[in-house]
Amino acid sequence: MRNLLLLAVALMVFQKWDSIERYLNPPPDFSSAHSGKVVLYATEWCGYCQKSRELMREHNIPFYEYDIDKSREGRSQYDRLGGRGVPVLLVNGEVIHGYNAKKILKAFSKIQDASLL
Repeated sequence: MRNLLLLAVALMVFQKWDSIERYLNPPPDFSSAHSGKVVLYATEWCGYCQKSRELMREHNIPFYEYDIDKSREGRSQYDRLGGRGVPVLLVNGEVIHGYNAKKILKAFSKIQDASLL
């Protein structure tokens, strides 16, 4: 019985490791190195990366972009943020994996709300 319980716990930890690791080791805030609060980790060939660029331009969101295929520094940051696909956005310390317009706009609105205080 004890072995079964240990196996179940080990399986749960394995399945939730990304969440656990981010809690134990939060992603670094790379945005402070750039003038903007939004950093896009993308590639030239990615359609969702292009959609992310268009969304941010439509909403006048200033952003800094790394092409992870061409930038060693960008690839390193992308890896440390747990990137497994593109795009990855870092919005004022919040990591967004993939293209999700609602999440991107919501995260950026938090920046604007904070600047009004």
